[in-house]
Amino acid sequence: MDILSSRVLLRPVDLAAVQSFYRDVLKLGVAREFGSGDHAGVVFFLGSGTLEVSGTREPGPSTLKLWLQVRDVHAEVQRLAQLGVTVTREAREELWGLIEAWIEDPDGTQIVLVEVPTDHPMRRDQRQL
Repeated sequence: MDILSSRVLLRPVDLAAVQSFYRDVLKLGVAREFGSGDHAGVVFFLGSGTLEVSGTREPGPSTLKLWLQVRDVHAEVQRLAQLGVTVTREAREELWGLIEAWIEDPDGTQIVLVEVPTDHPMRRDQRQL
């Protein structure tokens, strides 16, 4: 298989609220928009990937979880909490050395905010010389 491109597709219950959350609260850049009205879709830049928020789904728990690396988890959690974002777990260092906090979008999709400390192995080239 030769993968040329990929993206995460998110089908929210409340399309307008969830698109607004990713655009206006998380401040993700817009890669493109398509359609109109109830069929409007937005593709957001998501680091080295993209997130398409389009269509809708029936109410119920979302099984999708997003992992978003940020520069400063504590600052982002504070900023987002002031905007009324649901913080389901405050930032803390995990056993594997990453600093993680959990938030939710308006539909309850879990978002893991991750900070990679400067001394973490993910920051170093692990290849043998």
